[in-house]
Amino acid sequence: MPTEMMKSSFLDKWSKTAPMTHNPFEQNLSPNPANYQPLTPLTLLSRAASTFPTQTAVIHGQSRLDYQTFYRRCRQLASQLANTYIGPGDCVSVMLPNTPAMLEAHYGVPMTGAVIHSINTRLDAAIIAFQLDHAGTKVLIVDREFAPVIKQALEIAKVKPLLIDYNDAEFPQDNEPLSFLDYEEFVSAGDPDFAWRMPENEWESISLNYTSGTTGNPKGVVYHHRGAALMCYSNTIATGMGQHATYLWTLPMFHCNGWCFPWSVSVVAGTHVCLRWVRAKAIYDAIVDHKVTNLSGAPVVMATLLDAPESEKREISHRVAFNHAAAPPPQSVLKRMTEAGFVLTHLYGLTETYGPAVINEWKSDWDDLPVDEQIAKRSRQGVRYVALEDLTVMNPETMRPVPSDGETLGEVMFRGNIVMKGYLKNPKATDQAFEDGWFHSGDLGVLHPDGYVQLKDRSKDIIISGGENISSIEVEDILYKHPAVSACAVVAKPDEKWGETPCAFVELKPGAEATQEELIQWCRDNLANYKAPRFVVFAEVPKTSTGKIQKFKLRDQVNDI
Repeated sequence: MPTEMMKSSFLDKWSKTAPMTHNPFEQNLSPNPANYQPLTPLTLLSRAASTFPTQTAVIHGQSRLDYQTFYRRCRQLASQLANTYIGPGDCVSVMLPNTPAMLEAHYGVPMTGAVIHSINTRLDAAIIAFQLDHAGTKVLIVDREFAPVIKQALEIAKVKPLLIDYNDAEFPQDNEPLSFLDYEEFVSAGDPDFAWRMPENEWESISLNYTSGTTGNPKGVVYHHRGAALMCYSNTIATGMGQHATYLWTLPMFHCNGWCFPWSVSVVAGTHVCLRWVRAKAIYDAIVDHKVTNLSGAPVVMATLLDAPESEKREISHRVAFNHAAAPPPQSVLKRMTEAGFVLTHLYGLTETYGPAVINEWKSDWDDLPVDEQIAKRSRQGVRYVALEDLTVMNPETMRPVPSDGETLGEVMFRGNIVMKGYLKNPKATDQAFEDGWFHSGDLGVLHPDGYVQLKDRSKDIIISGGENISSIEVEDILYKHPAVSACAVVAKPDEKWGETPCAFVELKPGAEATQEELIQWCRDNLANYKAPRFVVFAEVPKTSTGKIQKFKLRDQVNDI
């Protein structure tokens, strides 16, 4: 038997005499149209339409679209946009709820090579105007419900986009249209056989989403076709969507393009069940009547379901997968949701990561743990998505991973194909976000021994309420403008319905008076309503010797309020 020394000597001699050759696997083997095509989610719809043409693609109220019709309408929309000279480099903005038009825009706009910009329907006119100008919007499709705020925004904005009016036939709105162009007429005039444009390069931009503007104006996050396509496969794996899954739209499609689910559902030729408004009865009816298999949302959706009157609830007898993000719900909410028939999966991500990029992968042996330990496991954000190449927690100064001890705090960082291209027209912010070859999330967390990430705090004191990011600094700035306020600090208060809600600690000026209701209304008058605090505590705001407010002390107090 040869000894280890003999083996080592033989291998050493062989390596020195082995001929040096060029890699034969790379010689004369080049990408060509037959073996290489750019990844894009657009081809997923064409496949679903050709393979399952009569399968129901979209349900909205009493209306139904099968896949061949859905695909045809997307091509007609693309055709008409192209006829108005929309193409690569152009931006088409949409202000739409979760309706068929929103789904069609997610395909029809990029089919021209243009970029889709979905506007948060809860924003005020000033922020909408900023986004339209920053994006350079050429076409704006507006649901008539939002015509008043869009009218105000256009009075402020510099751009003058072509306006297309959408009035939901299933749920007509009373507001006057802003345009003589009707969406249905516009689409019906298009070519159903339009030869839509494949991206020349999968790095081409497909969509634009804006952050919540927690430190000034919102930043425009740009996605590419490659990332969107990879998210489609990852989403179906992460959520367990099988062939012809039925997906209920409780998650706003303006949130990171609905976490890329408008495209993902086509992977399994599933059915989109549109939901114009997130209301308990409509959700229960849709789940039971259409045998919904999957839905997503923030804890506020859970609260909507659980707190509904008994007259609006219906018994759910089949498996429904619920993917939830934002702050993990309290134990009592998780328990009640499970008892109601939902299978829960906690996800985590940012606008910059196409939505969910981290999943709390549940392990079967955890089912045997005591309830408290199970809840502790569920409170963690988890491990990287299938399409994400790397996820860790690092010391942002040294760029070295923190110990996997579940205690050492660091910054959560991402690397991979489902990280944004960058921030539109903001190279400085892009460079900062990608410093040292990682995407810096700004979220602070720990790394557990099993590799699971858990958030512990958020940089810039962001509050996540109902899935929306709220800057405590922005709310504080408004409070400071009230003539009675001397000092204030806003922190997150855990909330069963919203996940978190802003709580303001206010110190009044000597001799001044103000009520909780007055300050809340002050904030509502100067901010989007969802950003206004729901609680105001009048007390001395704790400060350091240098006058810096000690928010950590307030976070300790807020649970008792």
